[in-house]
Amino acid sequence: MAIKDYIRERFFPHLWCGGCGHGIVLNSMLRAIENLGMSKNDIVMVSGIGCSARISGYVDFHSLHTIHGRALAFATGVKMSRPELNLIVPMGDGDGLAIGGNHFIHAARRNIDMTAIIMNNRIYGMTGGQYSPLSGYGTLATTAPYLNIDPDFDVIKLAMAAGASFAARTTTYHAQQMVDVIQKAILHKGFSVVEVLSQCPTYFGRKNRAGSASDMMEGYKNNTTPIGSKAKKENPALIERGIFIQEDRPEYCDEYDRIIEMAMKG
Repeated sequence: MAIKDYIRERFFPHLWCGGCGHGIVLNSMLRAIENLGMSKNDIVMVSGIGCSARISGYVDFHSLHTIHGRALAFATGVKMSRPELNLIVPMGDGDGLAIGGNHFIHAARRNIDMTAIIMNNRIYGMTGGQYSPLSGYGTLATTAPYLNIDPDFDVIKLAMAAGASFAARTTTYHAQQMVDVIQKAILHKGFSVVEVLSQCPTYFGRKNRAGSASDMMEGYKNNTTPIGSKAKKENPALIERGIFIQEDRPEYCDEYDRIIEMAMKG
């Protein structure tokens, strides 16, 4: 299938702000799915509320646009009832790690087979630019006009500590790497987390004098480095990108089937 076959063209043009990184995420995700030759009838996309959640309206998959923070809970229900389907869950700061944080750590703990794509733009964009669990110390937001003093989560460390068997980080600047990472995340049997550093020039960029969308993407180029690179040793402040963990572990639906078999024999 061609990429356009995965899109609901009637809902375009999209409603994201000019320069928003989420469109790049959508593009890379669709290219990954096209490369895998997946049938759109085998894909279920579940999203919550926010800028990132709008992706589910633009793709011609089975899709659920659910309530804020509960995307992974709904996705778990779908996966448990139809384990043969491929679940993709796009989330932002809040859906993933604020109101949705509890669902995130338990989906990781269970190692249920789905792909969570966390678009980290460090802000709540849809509701006016409030600071989020990913904004970070020293940043500005509409709800932190004199600087935010909350430290941010490290999405990858949190995912790995909670039990995710696949965890990766990339950026909107590294769009080709993102295609490869998302492909591997979808193919992985278990809970896969892909963090994408995604620019929000409208709220985060303006408030924090980060420049235009292209300036922010240039920042991803200059301030990130591949895992274990020499540059990281020379400059510990650089953010690492790549696949941090990819392990084979018992998957939740498979284990649940074993319990059913045991119960039937008993």
